[in-house]
Amino acid sequence: MGEIKIAAQSLRMSIHTRMQYRVDSLVATLAVFVREATNIIVIYLALMKFDKINGWNVNEMLFLFSLLFLTYAFVVSLFADLRDFSCMIREGRFDRLMLRPRGLLFQLILNNADIIASIGHGTLGICLFLISANKVGITWDIPTILYYISAIIGGVLIQGGMFILFSALSFYFVETNSIREIFYWNMRKFAGYPISIYNKLIQTLMMYVVPFAFVNYFPAQYLLRKEDMADYNEMYMYIAPCVGVVIYLTAYGFWRISVKRYKSTGN
Repeated sequence: MGEIKIAAQSLRMSIHTRMQYRVDSLVATLAVFVREATNIIVIYLALMKFDKINGWNVNEMLFLFSLLFLTYAFVVSLFADLRDFSCMIREGRFDRLMLRPRGLLFQLILNNADIIASIGHGTLGICLFLISANKVGITWDIPTILYYISAIIGGVLIQGGMFILFSALSFYFVETNSIREIFYWNMRKFAGYPISIYNKLIQTLMMYVVPFAFVNYFPAQYLLRKEDMADYNEMYMYIAPCVGVVIYLTAYGFWRISVKRYKSTGN
């Protein structure tokens, strides 16, 4: 209970810090929302012209995007410091955490919640969900709701685990922004669409290397049962929420090993 209380206090302090200048924070949040919404509007207009992408209509695509935005909203609330970890290593700020009587990863998680990005992405995700959820033929019974919630949690753990993995690489290479750009941000752009539209190399990367397919595509398939799911093992739909746990625990183990190699870069 003590750890939870400390985490809650840390999150509250982070939110207060971010919201100190409320007008600026509101404008920044709106900017995030508009930036991401603009991309969705472009996709929406394209789908209105072409009707479907590999069997996915506009509402099903919006539902796919909603999972991506909702999970990322939680990720930037929990793992913002890990998202920018290489900068912390490069500037020597990580040394301060090592002097405190708490676990290093515990201090990083919730330490600097990016509430602006979280609200911006989360609001867009909720809007997309509300627009699409009742138009895609999903029956929202108890098992479906429980699966949906577990899929959100799994998606957060997958992306949080990836941030931990990239952060752990900073103990070896210091600067890992380029690696994260290639294997997270670029692959996240692919994740907005059904992976069945890509060639086998991209599909393999999104399932087994940077598993964004388990963040939104396979959970959406469990709920929508689209025809292109025939190209993949049906089990992927059912294990999607569990993949997040596996990725997170693997990342945590790699972090524990890698942190022992840390050597301060100074300031």
